[in-house]
Amino acid sequence: MRINLIRRFSRCHLAPGGPPSPVTPRFALVLAVGLLVACSSQTNDQPAAPASVPTADNDPLEVRSDFPVVEMRTSAGTLLLKLDGQKAPGTVRNFLDYVNEDFYSGTIIHYVATGKMILGGGYIEDGTLKPTRLSIRNEAHNGLQNMRGSVAMAREPDVIDSATSQFFINLADAPALNYDAQDESPSGYGYCVFGQVVEGMDVAESISERPTTDRGNYLSQTPEPPVVIESMRVVRYA
Repeated sequence: MRINLIRRFSRCHLAPGGPPSPVTPRFALVLAVGLLVACSSQTNDQPAAPASVPTADNDPLEVRSDFPVVEMRTSAGTLLLKLDGQKAPGTVRNFLDYVNEDFYSGTIIHYVATGKMILGGGYIEDGTLKPTRLSIRNEAHNGLQNMRGSVAMAREPDVIDSATSQFFINLADAPALNYDAQDESPSGYGYCVFGQVVEGMDVAESISERPTTDRGNYLSQTPEPPVVIESMRVVRYA
């Protein structure tokens, strides 16, 4: 899954008194961060789904609580993510489905941009992209902002409703990734925020600062050695 986040991220993260930070277009989320992002085919790249692709019925009724808290254990440390099932009910249900299926165990943080974002939830250590369920509806219009510490879904840059399993954590405010009611393009629809890091931002920051290697395609800035998501589980409901 490609995410044209790099270009948009560059616009909202300027070095003090200097030019945009050198994040290349390959930062496609698959978050790019693509950030946030990146992300299914035999070539380690999930092609953009056509606009007519069916999306999962992410009806919010199965979410047990408005605010589940998920523990994300990685080889670099542990984070706690508080999800907002009130403002992003379908997205939270989708994420919890993957959590409860143990989908994320063994996946890696496959793209980082120092001080800006970390992206994961799709690839395993050997660079293989895991198969996912149907894409879901984009709830980026929910009012939640891509701010420091927020957790958002990665998607195809040209298809609004194309998020599946990949997600990113913003390490800096990224207003260019927010929903823009005045822009009807896929880019303007933004990237859906569905939670917040409530513990472990220092872990996320340290992951973003690790040495990286270029493994090609959407693994162009992958931490080396790999940062593995060891497990995810709901630990409480707020």
